[in-house]
Amino acid sequence: MATATHSRRYAGRMPAAPARKAGTWKMAYADFLTALMAFFLLMWILSGVSPEGRDEIASYFNSNASPTAQASAVQPDSAAGRLFTALSQQSGLIEGGDSVVLAREADGVRIDLVDSARHPLFDSGSGAFTQEGIALAEAAGRVLTQFSESVSIEGHTDAFSATGTAYSNWELSSDRANEARRALITAGLEPARIRAVTGLADTRPLDAGQPHLSANRRVSILVHTHD
Repeated sequence: MATATHSRRYAGRMPAAPARKAGTWKMAYADFLTALMAFFLLMWILSGVSPEGRDEIASYFNSNASPTAQASAVQPDSAAGRLFTALSQQSGLIEGGDSVVLAREADGVRIDLVDSARHPLFDSGSGAFTQEGIALAEAAGRVLTQFSESVSIEGHTDAFSATGTAYSNWELSSDRANEARRALITAGLEPARIRAVTGLADTRPLDAGQPHLSANRRVSILVHTHD
């Protein structure tokens, strides 16, 4: 009888739910802590990087795969348009990627050869081109030999300046401009076509909001098309 009573007492009950696995929340919490530690580690590493170094990192990740062109105002059949097209299709300049910036200006076409982490064009604190800088300047020069317009060359620096030396950004930018002049002549540009060679120090940054950015270290070649 006892057995029968026991059977009636438990008849019709739902089976017990399976027990939850203990410790699942601990795994999620551990993943969260790992991500948080990685974040703070990254912040700690970046805190020891100089402003110039952070600019170099940003420049590397913001780089493009081809020359940056600002061609909205260029008419294809004009002298500026033909020059712009020739520069955009030059293989040596294409390889320069984000270190080559082409822009149409009121007086002609501007070619900016820009220093970057991926494509360093200058030795640190020096007016001398790296081999890559020479290659880009000579590539631009080979295109310019196909045209007859006059050329002005400008050298630029970032806002960092050397301490404890009389060699200022004015001298540095002038040396960079003359380095570009020599490279263009080596590529075949007639010296008589060069109208001016100017060092502008850090007075005309490419990015006015970030004067210490590596992109401000550059050489500008303005071709006076007079269109």
